Amino acid sequence: MRNQSLEPVTPRSMRSIPQPRFVADDDETGLGAVDAVAIDGSPTSLWGEAWTNLRRRPLFWISAVMIIFVTLLAFTPWLFTSTDPEFCELGSSLKGPTDGHPFGFNRQGCDIYARAIYGARASVTVGIFATTAVVILGSIIGALAGFYGGWIDTLLSRLTDIFFAIPLVLAAIVVMQMFKEHRNVWMVVAVLSLFGWPQIARITRGAVMGTKNEEFVTASTAIGSSRISTLVRHIMPNAAAPIIVTATVSLGIFIVAEATLSFLGIGLPTTVVSWGGDISRAQASLRVAPQVLFYPAGFLAATVLSFIMMGDAVRDALDPKARKG
Repeated sequence: MRNQSLEPVTPRSMRSIPQPRFVADDDETGLGAVDAVAIDGSPTSLWGEAWTNLRRRPLFWISAVMIIFVTLLAFTPWLFTSTDPEFCELGSSLKGPTDGHPFGFNRQGCDIYARAIYGARASVTVGIFATTAVVILGSIIGALAGFYGGWIDTLLSRLTDIFFAIPLVLAAIVVMQMFKEHRNVWMVVAVLSLFGWPQIARITRGAVMGTKNEEFVTASTAIGSSRISTLVRHIMPNAAAPIIVTATVSLGIFIVAEATLSFLGIGLPTTVVSWGGDISRAQASLRVAPQVLFYPAGFLAATVLSFIMMGDAVRDALDPKARKG
């Protein structure tokens, strides 16, 4: 009889179990401890890494909760108050907080709490639609300038420089004065969009110029994709990060611009409840009843702060240099 081997046999089920590969911490890169264990070695996308980094930041969650709250105020104000913001009684002029009226009354006898709640609608509407229009217009101009170059880049860049040299609020004041009889939310959106796109255009142009020389763009051209298809399907998605960050901060800027125009009396008409208009009318009662100014100004400041904090959080999550720092 032949001698049989006495070596232990490893079951097949044990052989098929892959051994995990651990990624060592690299102190020289400044990346810190490894966040996860790589099992299958599959790469993570930029947006996946950004979301993983973003959801660990308290600043993101704080700003997200504030933005959601302001959005609910703007589109569903009846959930927070049943008082008509335009109902006023002169007998309640400048009275302090009472039952059902936690913020008191302004000089006209209107409920300050109700006006602060309903005032979010005009400001947030202007901010959202102006930002959307600016991103569309600025992205198209910046993408065409950065991708095609040559005389197209020269023409669009000079056009951008002309509009960039015009102060946003000053230009809005001049145009709104020319159309006093047509003042409404959509007029303010149109004016702010007309003069607010150059920054997005510059950001988009730089991002497209930095992306169009990548290898995947060359590969797309090599397989026969048209230039427009390459720009829309490959370049713009990879250049979207700085555009998103700039748009988030710009939304807060447009809300401030609307409040400024209403404060000066050339933005929304007095028949529209807005934070800027209430702040303007509160000046006469500031010494006697400071709460008339405090509440609309506080709502405005908190809203703008929430969008600025969100922009900072998104920028840190999408920018590798910011994460390294």
